[in-house]
Amino acid sequence: MLIAHTIEELRAHLGGFQHPAFVPTMGNLHEGHLALVRQAKPLGDVTVASIFVNRLQFLPHEDFDSYPRTWDKDCAQLQAAGCDVLFAPNEKELYPEPQTFKVHPPADIADLLEGHFRPGFFIGVCTVVMKLFQCVFSEARGRRTAVFGQKDYQQLLVIRRMVQQFALPVEVVGGTTCRAEDGLALSSRNSYLSPDERAESVQLSDVLQTLATALRQGGADIAGLEAQAMDTLRQRGWLPDYVVARRRSDLQRPVADEPLVVLAAARLGSTRLIDNLEV
Repeated sequence: MLIAHTIEELRAHLGGFQHPAFVPTMGNLHEGHLALVRQAKPLGDVTVASIFVNRLQFLPHEDFDSYPRTWDKDCAQLQAAGCDVLFAPNEKELYPEPQTFKVHPPADIADLLEGHFRPGFFIGVCTVVMKLFQCVFSEARGRRTAVFGQKDYQQLLVIRRMVQQFALPVEVVGGTTCRAEDGLALSSRNSYLSPDERAESVQLSDVLQTLATALRQGGADIAGLEAQAMDTLRQRGWLPDYVVARRRSDLQRPVADEPLVVLAAARLGSTRLIDNLEV
């Protein structure tokens, strides 16, 4: 596996390939990330992953400085998963000057749910993804593919919308959420959980399963079902931000019989977890 720390090194190596398949990450990798790399491998003639902890998508009170950085382990796992090229720039390389040009996604998709509780988050995400696309795909002359995990459901929707509206020549592919045996969605931040919190954490996916089952069985009082799910978490000591049922197409409230997704974000101790299930 080649490791490129600069944009120049990355582009020089990728110049010999036509169809890059790209998996962006912030490191501290788990099986969910590695599944995305394996999914990407047959989609191109070179598989590229990136590791970059993007300051722009962290709020001032969030865990940018303490975000787990596990470089040696990450490199070994990526190589074992078949990654061909790892792009690992430092901040000075990717942001050589203050990033005053930014991508502002529209409020109807980016200011609700995660965007409501983490204002500016999707500006940071879209800006870094746009920049990483320019780094990875600039030498490509054929198909360009990027693979993102479906656990970050809203993020995947926002990126797809950005690619569409900017007419970027990139196919965005979603990867199925990887889960532990007890149902907890894998996340880099799961490492923050204490043993007792880890045992409790499965309740988030259980609450979503209960909500999804009620909807499949014809539950019409969606607001009531959402409130009940929130109460269940609160009674167990969680601090939920939201548990909602939304349209898959745009994450707006459902108004008719249409495909739905249930989504949740809640804090357990000091750890904020998110999850979703398509109904």
